[in-house]
Amino acid sequence: MKKLILASAILAAFSANVAQAEEAAAPAPDNVVAYNVGIASEYRYRGVSQSRFKPAYSAGVDYTNNPTGIYLGAWASTIKWIQDGGATDGKYEVDLYGGKRGEIAPDLGYDIGGLYYLYPKNTLGNVSGFSNANTFELYAKINKGPYYLKYSHSLTDLFGFQDSHGSYYLDGGADLPLAEGLVLNLHVGHQKVANLSAADFTDYKVGVTKDFGFVAASAAYIAADTDKAVYYSPNGTNTGKAALVVSLTKAF
Repeated sequence: MKKLILASAILAAFSANVAQAEEAAAPAPDNVVAYNVGIASEYRYRGVSQSRFKPAYSAGVDYTNNPTGIYLGAWASTIKWIQDGGATDGKYEVDLYGGKRGEIAPDLGYDIGGLYYLYPKNTLGNVSGFSNANTFELYAKINKGPYYLKYSHSLTDLFGFQDSHGSYYLDGGADLPLAEGLVLNLHVGHQKVANLSAADFTDYKVGVTKDFGFVAASAAYIAADTDKAVYYSPNGTNTGKAALVVSLTKAF
């Protein structure tokens, strides 16, 4: 469950035969395929630890058609929360998504699409009080410059909560440039779980991302005001407790 990592590739061509010629970047190709791999001190999604405060490993691929703004992608990560809920299997999360991006007006963008959270072989539905963890959401996002607002709405039960279809998540934030390659990341979101108010929460993030060229590094303070009775690890720790999360991501 993860806030998705979408990588983009820009291809440039330069004249190599003319001395002192001015470098000129070629237009972006119509079709772009990009890949990413990552490692994090823990996997947090909407402020909640998905990996029981342990390191997580991820990889993804994205396809974008630039003329239309249509995109498709897949992303996967190691997790622990499903087995923590009492299921016998469910060690991985695979996100399958697609949508369309574009501009409503100059400097005002939109992004609409769907996201299916797949947990292969998960048996959470066999545990009393839970349904299958697989979840499908539709989302709509608007952004102006570095600021964004996004709404996600579940058409299925949400991450194993029974009778929770129609749940929603509303979040907003900003990615503010501080210096060359250095960005301040601000985020706040609210999760509403249908028919289970005890599972509602608000999450926060303040962090920075630094692009070193060969790798991007991030560090963020993340917290959620989750109810410990609902969001807990096997030792009883609240999985929304505040923590510093660091990660490295390589896009290519």
